[in-house]
Amino acid sequence: MLPNSQQLLFSWVSQITQSSLPCPLFLVFLIMYVMTLVGNLGMIIIIKINPKFHTPMYFFLSHLSFVDYCYSSIVTPKLLENLVMADKSIFYSSCMLQYFLSCTAVVTESFLLAVMAYDSFVAICNPLLYTVTMSQRLCALLVAGSYLWGMFGPLVLLCYALQLDFSGHNIINHFFCEYTALIAVSSSDIHIAHLLLFGFATFNEVSTLLIILASYVFIFVTVLNIPSASGRHKTFSTCASHLTAITIFHGTILSLYCVPNSKNSRQTVKVASVFYTVVNPMLNPLIYSLRNKDVKDAFQKLMVTRHIILVEFVPDM
Repeated sequence: MLPNSQQLLFSWVSQITQSSLPCPLFLVFLIMYVMTLVGNLGMIIIIKINPKFHTPMYFFLSHLSFVDYCYSSIVTPKLLENLVMADKSIFYSSCMLQYFLSCTAVVTESFLLAVMAYDSFVAICNPLLYTVTMSQRLCALLVAGSYLWGMFGPLVLLCYALQLDFSGHNIINHFFCEYTALIAVSSSDIHIAHLLLFGFATFNEVSTLLIILASYVFIFVTVLNIPSASGRHKTFSTCASHLTAITIFHGTILSLYCVPNSKNSRQTVKVASVFYTVVNPMLNPLIYSLRNKDVKDAFQKLMVTRHIILVEFVPDM
């Protein structure tokens, strides 16, 4: 272990700032972060203030937006700071906290996406029983279970990481406290840590993807039995945004933890990490809003209302 005053250094960000890239990258990541905040907080506000969206589907979507907002805010501000500041270090305790919170957000999002797939299955395959099946109590339990499991696994990994010796080196070959990069700094034997991570990540991916796959198999069979082509197209279109989000999220996670452990793959891990820590939280609100006419209409009404209020309160010149 290290004392709380001990600092770790983000070497990958240091390599970036030695080139001519820091300022352009800072602007790019800043714009993406602002878009993430506006998109996800806007989605939460729209769902909260519009009674039309007080349904299980939008209840889950609001929590997905909340997790994306939290996750981006855990990682991106420190990345932006490191791109422009000379001191690129982080306290040992802060690094462990960043790992725990970021990993919790990722696991929670994984299970929320599975819950949303199950919700789509019930809505399409059993529409008459939807309101009975997806009760407020069940929805609350599913969301609470996602958050609790999202904390459990990372907490186990954190407890093990806290037992490792970090007194030898302090260079993190990454831009944030990602678990594999963090334990690589340790001078202890990290074989068990890798096994724990592999087992935990495999269980999460297999369990959530099985739920998603089973749900969409039943959805696909149900849609094929719809007699009209327009009905089939409408039903498929309602699932398109969720399938897009699933593909982006799980595709990135699988590529991140299933690549060979080589020098070349470390660069792949970093690029994939940028994608699922910064890009994915920004894309989710766009994916769900652009494919959802109700959300777009609500957002436009919100903007018009704000414009009218501003006009009323601006004094005549």
